[in-house]
This record gives sequence, C-alpha cells and structure tokens, in this order.
Amino acid sequence: MQSLLPFLLFAFVATITPGPSNILVLSHGARFGLRATLPLVLGACLAAALIVLLVGLGLGETLLRYPRVQQVMSWGGALWLSWLAWQLLRSAATPLGAAGDQRELGPLGAALLQLVNPKVWMMAVAVVSVFAAGSADKAGRVLQLSLIFLLMALPCMSAWALLGAGSNRLLQSPRRMQRFNQLLAVLLFVSTWLAVLL
Repeated sequence: MQSLLPFLLFAFVATITPGPSNILVLSHGARFGLRATLPLVLGACLAAALIVLLVGLGLGETLLRYPRVQQVMSWGGALWLSWLAWQLLRSAATPLGAAGDQRELGPLGAALLQLVNPKVWMMAVAVVSVFAAGSADKAGRVLQLSLIFLLMALPCMSAWALLGAGSNRLLQSPRRMQRFNQLLAVLLFVSTWLAVLL
C-alpha cells in the first residue's frame, strides 16, 4: 500500500485539476443537473482508465516509437475540443430546468472525448512510465493502476458535476448563464492548448 501512495496522490491531482473533461462536466452539470451528468462522468472515467490500460499494455510504446502519430492525435484532439469550446461559447443562455431542447453529451460522447483529450494521453504515458516501469508483472501492475485510477477519477469528476449542478442557483438569469458558458468556453480552450503546447 505504501508504494501506491505516490500514485494515489498523482491520480487525485490528475483527475481533480481543471482540464477539458472536467470543464465540460461542470458545464453539463450546470445545464442539465447532477443526475443527467453522472452517466457522462462514468463514461469519461471508464474511458480514461481504459486508455491507461491500453497505453500500459503496449500502445504507449507505439506512440513513443511514432511521435508523428502522437502529434497528429494531440492536434486533432485540440482542434475538436476547440470546436466544443466554440459551441459552448455560442450556446443558448438557458438555465437548468429550461434546457430540454439542448443536446446532452452522453456517456459515449464523454468516452470518445477522452480519446481526443491530450491531457488524458499524456497522463496515461506518465502513469505507465513512472509507476509501472520495472515491475516484474507489468500487465498486472498496469491493470491495478488502471483500476485505482478509475476509483479515484469517479469521485473527483463527480465533484465537478456537483459543482456545476450547485451553481444553477446562481445562474437563473439567461445573462448569468451566458457569461458562465463563455467563461467555461475560454477555460476549455486554454486548458486544451496548454496541454498540447506544454
């Protein structure tokens, strides 16, 4: 257990800090409520844990061997997330309760979002290279780390959904909701490009 403490701290920081997925979960929670956002949280967390597992079982070595593929994935993901930020920036200023005509992202959309999220891929490579390197049973260790990451990510991302749903009381006016959407759009755009460029 003591050897897992550094990883637990890493997983907590990686999943609680603002990033594209957390910002979208916050926005979704504010627009659709906690109950509608929890399936999205589950889809995003399962996909992130699966990416850690796949990177640990060999996909990470492939990405390191072909840096152009990794670069194309990062830029493609950043462009798609930038498009989502643009959509959020332009979204209707509809408070919770009147959001019935807006589209929800859904668990599959959240899972697919993780596939293009540069932060998730960089985190997965870091997990494998730092916490699974030199392990006698690398596959077993990567599976263990993926499961722990999932268990850490679920409450952390749920906190973002709860924060979004709780902010609804402050966002009853269309003008406040529009400003909130605009702020989240800028944060999504900045967090995406920081992950790519740094």
